[in-house]
Amino acid sequence: MELQALHEKFQSLFNTEGIVYTSPGRINLIGEHTDYNGGFVLPGAIDKAMYCIIKPNDTSDKIRAYAMDLSEMAEFDLKTPPVKQWAKYIFGVCQEMIKREAKLHGFDCVFAGDVPLGAGMSSSAALESCFGFAINDLFNCGFDRFELAKIGQATEHNYVGVKCGIMDQFASCFGKEGSLIRLDCRTLEYEYVPFDPKGYRLVLINTCVAHELASSAYNKRRESCENAASYIRKYHPEVELLRDANLDMLKEVANEVSAEDYMRAEFVIEEIQRLQDACEALKNGDYETVGKKMYETHIGLSRKYEVSCAELDFLNDVARQCGVTGSRVMGGGFGGCTINLVKDELHDGFIKRATEAYEQKFKIKPKVYDVVIKDGARKLV
Repeated sequence: MELQALHEKFQSLFNTEGIVYTSPGRINLIGEHTDYNGGFVLPGAIDKAMYCIIKPNDTSDKIRAYAMDLSEMAEFDLKTPPVKQWAKYIFGVCQEMIKREAKLHGFDCVFAGDVPLGAGMSSSAALESCFGFAINDLFNCGFDRFELAKIGQATEHNYVGVKCGIMDQFASCFGKEGSLIRLDCRTLEYEYVPFDPKGYRLVLINTCVAHELASSAYNKRRESCENAASYIRKYHPEVELLRDANLDMLKEVANEVSAEDYMRAEFVIEEIQRLQDACEALKNGDYETVGKKMYETHIGLSRKYEVSCAELDFLNDVARQCGVTGSRVMGGGFGGCTINLVKDELHDGFIKRATEAYEQKFKIKPKVYDVVIKDGARKLV
């Protein structure tokens, strides 16, 4: 991101200097569809982020915001929701802070970002966390990072209309260079797990497709997991969510649950264990085992959870053929990106082969993003 351009735009619009804040997008190395089952996820903040320059103005509640990537200005106050969709994120963050008794005043801001849109790197959470951190600092609100993550999540729920979990905002707020975050989705306890893959690179390849059935399929799979957990609970009352179950418990109810529900639950129970195994491997610097777990996750997501698609499976197959250490679909599925752990010496050849073969087969040019794990929300200047 070219910060000089942001500074110049802010100066030209408001005839003053502002303060720069940033908050990153995120990846999730392993742990998919585990969050709503009370399990664990393993995200990390990345070197692609949202940036804002901000300064209080001389009004009690007037906000002037300029979205540089869209070349659009929005003006609104702290009581009236703005019309522009992107401005609702800023308004929502302010409202959630006011609900928590923060004393805010009017401000001017310019923002932009280099988190790719629609690639599963959570540009919206980066935007919420960027403004949350900036406004909190600017007006001395006193919120900690945990509360800022919850403010971002509540903004999605109440002002954008997306009932998301907290992983994206949590990673954006708590990211730490050289570490991933093992987040317990039930208790929100977390620990930093070392991620320093010397000799390897993290690469995302975007299929540039999004299949229509994603949202309805998500709801069906969530229902399957709840069904399986309810059958297990009859014999094991302590099982609230699939996170509390093991494969032996699931096998006990194999004749009672549908074949589909069984298969979905089996994936989730296995995935929760895979994440734990991957964390142990990372602590030991064993990236080959991490890669093996990533491939196992992809197979499970494709065959048992059935949320992959031809494009994602194709990229996963190419990764395997090229000797890539680990590869899997990242996110909810039915499109989006594969995340790949690639040895340095294989990187260029893999990218060349994957992009050419994909374009030849699907007549779409995929997008490639090399990502590095970096720090979370912070003040820059």
